[in-house]
Amino acid sequence: MKIAYICQYFVPEPSAPSTRISELAQEWVKDGHEVTVLTGMPNHPNGIVLDEYRGKIIADEKIVDVNVLRSWLYATPNEGILRKTLSHLSFMISTVMLSLPRLNKIDVIIVSSPTFLSAFAGLLISKIRRVPFVFEVRDLWPAVFVDLGILSNVFLIRVLESWEMFLYTQAALVVTVTKSFRSKLIERGLPAEKIVVVSNGAAVNRFQPGDKNDDLCSDLGISGKFVVSYIGAHGISQGVATIMEAATTLKCHDDIVFMLVGDGAMKKDMVTIKSDYNLQNVVMLPAQSKEHIPDLYRASDVCIVPLRDIPLFDSFVPSKMFEIMACGIPIIGSVNGEAREILEISGSAMIVSPESVSELTDSILWMVENPQKRKMMGISGRSFVCEHYDRTMLAKKYIGHLKRILK
Repeated sequence: MKIAYICQYFVPEPSAPSTRISELAQEWVKDGHEVTVLTGMPNHPNGIVLDEYRGKIIADEKIVDVNVLRSWLYATPNEGILRKTLSHLSFMISTVMLSLPRLNKIDVIIVSSPTFLSAFAGLLISKIRRVPFVFEVRDLWPAVFVDLGILSNVFLIRVLESWEMFLYTQAALVVTVTKSFRSKLIERGLPAEKIVVVSNGAAVNRFQPGDKNDDLCSDLGISGKFVVSYIGAHGISQGVATIMEAATTLKCHDDIVFMLVGDGAMKKDMVTIKSDYNLQNVVMLPAQSKEHIPDLYRASDVCIVPLRDIPLFDSFVPSKMFEIMACGIPIIGSVNGEAREILEISGSAMIVSPESVSELTDSILWMVENPQKRKMMGISGRSFVCEHYDRTMLAKKYIGHLKRILK
């Protein structure tokens, strides 16, 4: 099968979509399929195009046998809705104008959200090439912006919702990453047989348990400490401020250190909090390449998976929790809904109420005092992910759905 995959973000950019797509694509190539990713010049999350791509309009390359067609876009930091929208719009246009002419014969085209601007590019390409259009839904747009209070103009919301439904109806297949997303789309009138779930997962051969890297811990100044980590986007959805409040509450505990790794719209605020409260127990790192993430997980004694206390987020499942479990690290899940259910079944986590500082601090102290139970939680998480969320297994499931629409 010849598969085209459109997503604005791709390796080496550190993000959930780039990880999902690169790992799925690599598995498909191993199974004999040909995959071409149409993406932009790497600049996420800080908006600075990497040196080797700077000044280029197009770039063609192979990454682990995956064909990659890059095109120019308006690079911007991961903050500010207007600038981000302009970036998404520029990518939509450049994909059609610059990448489509370089795209070889394909059998199917997949477009991965979050934005549906790139989905319009995918739909147009599917019409031109006369191949099925598959819409992969990783976030519910524009609902997430409405619930976060970013979008309130009723007319604009209605326009965006009509675009969203148009794309769903035009797709030969809609792929969601959570069961809750699928249920919400069915409630909105989409036929159930058109929507399938291919969840996020982990490359369990790469994310494995192991000892802490002594050199890394020494370099970060966390040797001999109980390390509480958050590794991921510092955005408006994650509730990272709650972690900083917990760090403030626990700063008298010299044996506990917080490690926050990532960038995003809230990063500057977190840096300000660290400075204002003189939080010597907080180590901050910028977003790291995927190659470094397993070592950072293994340097942790417990990892936090947080989301804001917003009803819509009950349908979200942060992809990072599968990688954490694969590394055998216990989790504090500050989540509700489907993510909470998965963590409870896995036996890998303590669950606390989203944005509850007191529950988070209490759970951290419990983790410190119960090393044997932490170890058992890590073992349970690893076993659970290997059985249910191995990326190799999920890639085969995805291909099965694609074959069905190509019959």
